[in-house]
Amino acid sequence: MKLEIDQQRLVSEIERLAAISDAEPPAVTRIVFTPADLKAHAWMIDRCEESGLAVRQDAVGNMFARWIGADAAAPAVGTGSHIDAIPNAGKYDGVVGVLGGLEAIRALQRSGFRPKNSIELLLFATEEPTRFGIGCLGSRLLSGTLSAEAAAGLKDHDGESLDEVRRDAGFDGNLQDVKLPAGYYKAFVELHIEQGPLLERAQISLGVVKSIAAPASLRIAIEGAGGHAGGVLMPDRKDALCAAAELILAAENAARSSGAVDTVATVGVCEVFPGAVNSIPGRVRMTLDIRDTDLARRDGVMQTIERASQNTAAKRHVSIQSELVNADAPAYCAPEVRAALADSCRHHGFPFLEMVSRAYHDSLFISRIAPTGMLFIPCRNGYSHRPDEYAAPEDIAHGALVLAETLAKLSA
Repeated sequence: MKLEIDQQRLVSEIERLAAISDAEPPAVTRIVFTPADLKAHAWMIDRCEESGLAVRQDAVGNMFARWIGADAAAPAVGTGSHIDAIPNAGKYDGVVGVLGGLEAIRALQRSGFRPKNSIELLLFATEEPTRFGIGCLGSRLLSGTLSAEAAAGLKDHDGESLDEVRRDAGFDGNLQDVKLPAGYYKAFVELHIEQGPLLERAQISLGVVKSIAAPASLRIAIEGAGGHAGGVLMPDRKDALCAAAELILAAENAARSSGAVDTVATVGVCEVFPGAVNSIPGRVRMTLDIRDTDLARRDGVMQTIERASQNTAAKRHVSIQSELVNADAPAYCAPEVRAALADSCRHHGFPFLEMVSRAYHDSLFISRIAPTGMLFIPCRNGYSHRPDEYAAPEDIAHGALVLAETLAKLSA
């Protein structure tokens, strides 16, 4: 079997997909169920059908494109990622795993390989939390990690529920039917940019992932008392933003003091009311994201932040309320999938680095129902979720080649 990746075609398709966006180039914005997102899905369906794959979509917009194997009833070998993009993002996050997965299948087809197990490209819906406040919604439903009832009531910033939005987009099925049956996948492999700098620093073009960090997300509401910036004296103030600042620094300190480099904490949203230069902030809404590869350590950091929240509320005479959005356990990649990836790297003469995924991905949730692995390629300076996100064409091609070899091993 002689495997060859059509690098020029793959890079061209990445560029063409990037042009389907609600942002001016080089930025990419594709929020789930918007016209840009639906147009991108339609474009992907055309590419898959051109390659002879059988395509279906489920009730939340997950897309499956299957190359039917000799034993059509056997569990499939899956690969894929996502193509939705946060505002002002780049063109490679998720997309490398989707279009790289498609090119891996095409390379296998061109080589004359015939799989015993079907090989399926899976395009996950709603990986980004932009619209509904929770990431990996499609894979959470596929794995049964999130119930259909809980998902249906999720609302976007305009107050529209997931059920309303998806039906308006043409996805009319029952969310209860999204969950995959037991044993659906024999194995699953996701190709992705690293979204960090380690591969580039090591000057190694491939990373075989050992584990995926466990995320937890909270919404925090701080209620103080507003007032005139000149009229309210400092001893009388209940400044919600000052309390928020103290809590943000407490979260940073809790993560830095965990004793492990894998612990991170981020406040990515901070909304201040009323937002006037001469008015004391009376209310703050913010989000807190805490991640770690060790569940007990992450939960310990969360407890430290909760104690800091109580202390800040008492000291500054404000109310601080936290709502837990999600708290997921870490994933450990399956030994058999990691071995297949490592063997594929060696077969093609590519050095690789065993590593941790500190960003979380749909594979985190697919690992609950199938043996799962991830393959990373470098991205320049570790940049991601920004317009200057970049992966070199040769690294993308190497990733697709190793992915193809791995899919062949797992589906033979």
